[in-house]
Amino acid sequence: MWRGVLPAVTTKFKDDGSLDHEEMIRCFGIQMDAGVDGLIACGSLGEGPMLSHDERIEVLKLCKQVSGNKPSLLTVAEAATRDACALARKAAQAGADGLMVVPSTIYHTDPRETVATLKAIAQASDLPIMIYSNRLAYRVDVTIEIMEELAGDTRFVAVKESSDDIRRSTDIINRFGDRFDLLTGVDNLAFEALAVGAVGWVAGLCLAFPHETVAIYRLTQAGRYNEALEIYRWFRPLLDLDVSTYLVQNIKLAEALAIGSNERVRAPRLPLVGERRLKAEQTIKAAIAKRPKLPALV
Repeated sequence: MWRGVLPAVTTKFKDDGSLDHEEMIRCFGIQMDAGVDGLIACGSLGEGPMLSHDERIEVLKLCKQVSGNKPSLLTVAEAATRDACALARKAAQAGADGLMVVPSTIYHTDPRETVATLKAIAQASDLPIMIYSNRLAYRVDVTIEIMEELAGDTRFVAVKESSDDIRRSTDIINRFGDRFDLLTGVDNLAFEALAVGAVGWVAGLCLAFPHETVAIYRLTQAGRYNEALEIYRWFRPLLDLDVSTYLVQNIKLAEALAIGSNERVRAPRLPLVGERRLKAEQTIKAAIAKRPKLPALV
């Protein structure tokens, strides 16, 4: 159902901290023009937890405005299941094509609670759901056993696999076949995941380098692994910026340098400074200076 490159877009702010609709439309358009396959709003990279529900729905609507007939998903990541269900209902009413759901935040649910939370959100929205499995960032592991309990509900259509264990991708395919669309959610494991059977990439650095991201995906799907790997090796230092506590600031800096956007973030985050900023800038500028020529794609 959801295949290809689906960037997790950043949320753009004006100087006064309000949402910058115009800049989001511009940046989302750059993604679509590069050939991405959909947009995901208000995830970790989109600073979703720092936005009100109404603001998240605004960003979703901008994604839908730009994405045309390609899917726009809203991320649901709430501490309380009640709040997650309320946001899921609002997303459905706003025309979301689906949800990317983090099982819980703050309180780390056990398997029984994780299943109950995911089922409640599915019931509230009646939308297709991509399960976001990220045991490192959110301390809740959506295991094979949990996925087995959810497999009977057709609203669970995909999993964003971000466990940081590439073996998990093969485990999911071996157990479920094509029951769930498998997408990789770790930028610097993307080639590896695509090579073992992932059918999509929830991408971060795509926001600054969309053509390269799309090229890697399309080349792997065409079996042109050597060409994809050459681009991926160039991309790796940049992709490492996504696997960081400072991924939002890192990627917004990359957007500023590569596509002329800005670095504004919502507090308590602040833009990068000092040695951390210098290292990120050096990585980004070095990559831009050696940007590869991309092969022809079908």
